[in-house]
Amino acid sequence: MIAYIEPYFLDNESDASSVLTVTDAVSESLDIQGEILCGGAAADIAGKDFGGMNYVKPLAVVRPLGPEDIAGAVRAALSSDKLTVAARGNGHSINGQAMAEGGLVVDMRSTAENHFEVGFLAGGTAFVDVSGGALWENVLKRCVSEYGLAPRSWTDYLGLTVGGTLSNAGVSGQAFRYGPQTENVTELDVVTGNGDVVTCSEMENSELFFSVLGGLGQFGIITRARVLLQPAPDMVRWIRIVYTEFDEFTRDAEWLVSQKDESSFDYVEGFVFVNGDDPVNGWPTVPLHPDQYFDPTRLPQSSGSVLYCLELALHYRDSDSNSTVDKRVERLIGRLRFDEGLRFEVDLPYVDFLLRVKRSEEIAKVNGTWETPHPWLNLFVSKRDIGEFDQKVFKELVKNGVGGPMLVYPLLRSR
Repeated sequence: MIAYIEPYFLDNESDASSVLTVTDAVSESLDIQGEILCGGAAADIAGKDFGGMNYVKPLAVVRPLGPEDIAGAVRAALSSDKLTVAARGNGHSINGQAMAEGGLVVDMRSTAENHFEVGFLAGGTAFVDVSGGALWENVLKRCVSEYGLAPRSWTDYLGLTVGGTLSNAGVSGQAFRYGPQTENVTELDVVTGNGDVVTCSEMENSELFFSVLGGLGQFGIITRARVLLQPAPDMVRWIRIVYTEFDEFTRDAEWLVSQKDESSFDYVEGFVFVNGDDPVNGWPTVPLHPDQYFDPTRLPQSSGSVLYCLELALHYRDSDSNSTVDKRVERLIGRLRFDEGLRFEVDLPYVDFLLRVKRSEEIAKVNGTWETPHPWLNLFVSKRDIGEFDQKVFKELVKNGVGGPMLVYPLLRSR
């Protein structure tokens, strides 16, 4: 059965009739209920990823109806010496991880609606069971609009699948409090490398559970996740404050993430930007509203080639008065040593805050930059070494910017 489709692995320069032949062969060999695409249609969907640095042609794209279809694709690869298989969420891998040259790519988005059920654990904590192929932005909207609840930990960009971020980590400005998204899941359904469909948790098949979370897709494909929820706030006070000195920036950020829940902001991130008027890398990237202006005369004479911005958010309810929110913010802001006069803030709905990068995506798609290569890199650097990292990387190697964001913010090892 597998030998029947192997002659087509390396021949993707096919005319319409041969594409139909390959499609028929793959369909018959895999015996799945979902859709199978070959040839140009498969390459259009899965020939590249968001990183934009690789282009390969898959043999076929499988759009599964459910776990059994996914298991069938995995078993086909397991039985072959040549056939490979890769799970693809929304295609946001950076270096080809969601691609399979001459192999099968499982398009998990076709399973997005397979699961959505809110429940409660024995202790009363809310959760939602969602498909591994569901987009986080849709999980957010539905949880908030239908139940007034929301997951506790996020990524900055939510046009990603649940299974995709859980296979990596899922890190954002809430991770200092709740940990990454991988720390906010209590149960998974997984298709293993043997093609078995297995439920796992901390107590059941725990080795598989902890291997799959953050396992880069190498230990199994997530088809369902049980994600912890909390009451969703109504509004967010979003704040950016600017620092000239890296030591003061890191000291304040580390102090904020080490405070107890009620004694800090609900979101803490930061970024490095160029000390200049470059619209992509410099001062214009800091203000939060078109009416706000970055005044460089507020910077001290000692400011260097790069500056630092601490990005903060405080959740609140519609019923909270402006004065109450102002007092909570000022109590925290008053402890920080940022450059006076370089503070920007706006109030916006909670969902809009979490979808803030979506607006940047829409602009980038219009001006064409969304399709350009994105050679992104994520690193965890110890507190001991971050000062030297600033000196050698931020202040030297990338002092003119990288044509995109340079995020830097502290996380707690205990989380």
